[in-house]
Amino acid sequence: MRLLVVSDTHGDAAIIAHVANEQEADVRFHCGDSELAFDHEVLATFERVRGNCDRDKRFPEEVIVDCGDKRVLMVHGHLHNVKQSLMALSYRAQEVGAHIVLFGHSHLYGAELIDNILFVNPGSLTAPRGGNPKTYATIDIASPTDYKVHFINEQSDIISSHLFSMKQDV
Repeated sequence: MRLLVVSDTHGDAAIIAHVANEQEADVRFHCGDSELAFDHEVLATFERVRGNCDRDKRFPEEVIVDCGDKRVLMVHGHLHNVKQSLMALSYRAQEVGAHIVLFGHSHLYGAELIDNILFVNPGSLTAPRGGNPKTYATIDIASPTDYKVHFINEQSDIISSHLFSMKQDV
């Protein structure tokens, strides 16, 4: 199963459409700050949440999606103070039984394993920070315990890949 993850596109519907057309995915996620209307046609195939810059109140603050036997929690991150720490978000992930957590807000791409939960921030396709390139992410659930995370630039080049092996559920 492949997940496509974008965030912080700040009004650029064309870049969302470009990525959606470039990448095959079983489930698509937008982690907020699209700055588009909730029912904008480019977001129609995406699970989506509200970011701190989204004015449309129809966006939910969080989304929980079961992708096969994996539970995905998606938030923007501003309500969990992800720029300071992932602790609050980690607690929320544990509360809902998430295997994967998707978030944005910081405009910094990265992935890490915390307490056997995969946390992925796809970065930003319009306004990356810290000298980073414009990025989005794909997550391939390669097996019940192995996840491959790819960070991809706007030219569709993979700039970073990571393999995470989870402990088997007991």
